[in-house]
Amino acid sequence: MKENSVRNLIIIGSGPAGLTAAIYASRALLEPLVVAGRTPGGQLMITSEVENFPGFPESILGPELMVKMREQATRFGTDFIDDDVTSVDFSRRPFAVTVGEQTYRSRSVIIATGASALWLGIESEKKFMGKGVSGCATCDGAFFRNVPVAVIGGGDSALEEALFLTRYASHVTIVHRRDRLRASPYMQRRAETNEKISFVWNSVVKEITGDKKVDGVILEDVRTGEERRLNVGGVFIAIGHRPNTDIFKGQIPLDEKGYIIVHDGSRTGVEGVFASGDVHDHRYRQAITAAGMGCISALDAQRFLEETESHASAEREEETQKA
Repeated sequence: MKENSVRNLIIIGSGPAGLTAAIYASRALLEPLVVAGRTPGGQLMITSEVENFPGFPESILGPELMVKMREQATRFGTDFIDDDVTSVDFSRRPFAVTVGEQTYRSRSVIIATGASALWLGIESEKKFMGKGVSGCATCDGAFFRNVPVAVIGGGDSALEEALFLTRYASHVTIVHRRDRLRASPYMQRRAETNEKISFVWNSVVKEITGDKKVDGVILEDVRTGEERRLNVGGVFIAIGHRPNTDIFKGQIPLDEKGYIIVHDGSRTGVEGVFASGDVHDHRYRQAITAAGMGCISALDAQRFLEETESHASAEREEETQKA
């Protein structure tokens, strides 16, 4: 690994977006460095089966898919560091990306750090992750055909999840800690008029129960403290996502929720810095869309580097002629 030289491209993040960017960039002979994080692979590392990624008719385990993508990037010459970026400096080129005590410099950077689902934070939630607990109805809804499920949350995301799940589940119960929803009136009306959706108000999940997989939840009334059991085969947590952009604050423009603002494909507010995947996409949040965005960001970075080098060569030629 060329630690002290200036790289062509550093990719921060190793989910579908980051690894797809690495595959395209390495095939373009950019010799990218991927700072993969201490827990590489993104959210697919906690996904049991992936049925909607093209090319795997019998489905594939999330971690297995990420291993294959990493092996493919490595085959074409991508370097990896399995550690977290601690700081960046995009104020001048070459850009600086610091990992612990080591600083790497690069002519371009792709940010693919993704977004993290917000979780309830209870122990049983971790126990049943991928065994009935999910943060993505689009990803996992088909596994719950004719099974009653619960959706935890009260915003637009929760109602979108619930409405999507009515395609598969026998019934969907929305559990909300307040006595009214935070979602838009339009989404509320859609949910309230759907015969497969019901509501439990003023309640929080105290425990998720089951043996090898989820068989119910224990709910606690926030007003009275009274507990009740809800028999469900799946629990979908929909209390929001948080983009992993803390280290980029003050370096590139972010929106009010912390997502990276992009324009003209994957370009950010800093020339030479690109973004792909859930770190700027708060609408689709799918492995395949993240991978597609990874491809776009790699092509944009390649084009930027070519244009930059062409401009630099022209300046050098002009200086030579003057001399």
